[in-house]
Amino acid sequence: MARFNYSLQGVLNLRLQQEEQVKMEFAQALKELNDQLDILNDYNKTRDAFIQEGYELRSASIMDVQKIMDNNFYEKQMDVIIKDQEVKVDAYRAKFEVARMKLTRAVQERKMQERLREKAYEQFVEEEKEAEAKEVDERSSFTYTKRTREEQ
Repeated sequence: MARFNYSLQGVLNLRLQQEEQVKMEFAQALKELNDQLDILNDYNKTRDAFIQEGYELRSASIMDVQKIMDNNFYEKQMDVIIKDQEVKVDAYRAKFEVARMKLTRAVQERKMQERLREKAYEQFVEEEKEAEAKEVDERSSFTYTKRTREEQ
């Protein structure tokens, strides 16, 4: 049996390399998004701590007006920082979505090339079967012809 040689193997190899590269980009985008989400969560926890501290300062038996004002200022500052971080998270989420779409496209292209390779292999196997059947027929004909000549 002859050896199968896929004429577009180079394209398939290129698609595999591209998919691996896009997978790495996707993983990096996911890591960056998760890092930004962690930062946002930390900011929210800090703001919640300021809110809790504000309740405690306001309910204390002796009120320290300066501490309450400082606490309100820090709480408002955390709100601004959180809004900025939410904008950053949205930007990283958009980058993540772009990377996800690129990965989906790369996987589809690779699968398409693999399907083409499978079809080419099936066609190759079919052609080999036909060639083998033809060879068997020729041998049978040759053997039959040879026997009939020997019998005469």
